[in-house]
Amino acid sequence: MGNALEAGYRLFDTAAVYGNEEAVGSAVRSSYVPRKEIFLTTKLWVQDAGYDSTLKAFEASLKRMKLEYLDLYLIHQPFGDIYGAWRAMERLYREGAVRAIGVSNFSPERLVDLCMNHELKPMVNQIEIHPFFQQGEALRVMKDYGIVPQAWGPLSEAQRDIFHHKVLSRIAQKHGRTTAQIILRRHYQRGVVTIPKTIHQNRMTENLDIFDFTLTEKEMESIGGMDIGHSEMIDHRCYYTARQLNSVKIHGDMLP
Repeated sequence: MGNALEAGYRLFDTAAVYGNEEAVGSAVRSSYVPRKEIFLTTKLWVQDAGYDSTLKAFEASLKRMKLEYLDLYLIHQPFGDIYGAWRAMERLYREGAVRAIGVSNFSPERLVDLCMNHELKPMVNQIEIHPFFQQGEALRVMKDYGIVPQAWGPLSEAQRDIFHHKVLSRIAQKHGRTTAQIILRRHYQRGVVTIPKTIHQNRMTENLDIFDFTLTEKEMESIGGMDIGHSEMIDHRCYYTARQLNSVKIHGDMLP
């Protein structure tokens, strides 16, 4: 995380299920960058969905990170008691414990249902978005409800040899850029916030260097043709995904 801060990154994404909240909190506290300039996200795991358990899980996350507030708190998966969880998150937002609240991995119908049955709409929906799964319908729905789309896996986690894809390589050569920069620039032009993952300092710097060129409409459409219309990583609408994720336990019956 120190290398990322040095490169200029200010948004950091973690989650209770990742098991690294303590390390992230330590890095934030020890950083030369003021806390107010860092945007920190963590997420509520399925096991803790529900009104009371969400409040406890939030406090546990803050305790692990040793921070006074969070910038963004997300429901990590669309399973479990998400409605009780959302009411608790509305409370946390109103009390100022968190600056923004949202969801992750919510498909359009789950997102609309949540919006129509609660006072506050999610401010962010973090979902899988990349050239092979472009989520056009999801983006349209989020726009209708004023929800910011955030992409996990924005570089497709290198599946299908994306960094050597002929469409991206041709456009990258034209602009004198890397294929990763072309992908991230397209996300930016679509209004999608990205959280690319890398441990390499040079790639961190490269990923930020996308603001001094623009893809043409034709180039945007060419990349649009790469969409296969479904995820090859995880399908949140399948019963076995719900069964698998509900089976993951990150602590005992009682939160610390």
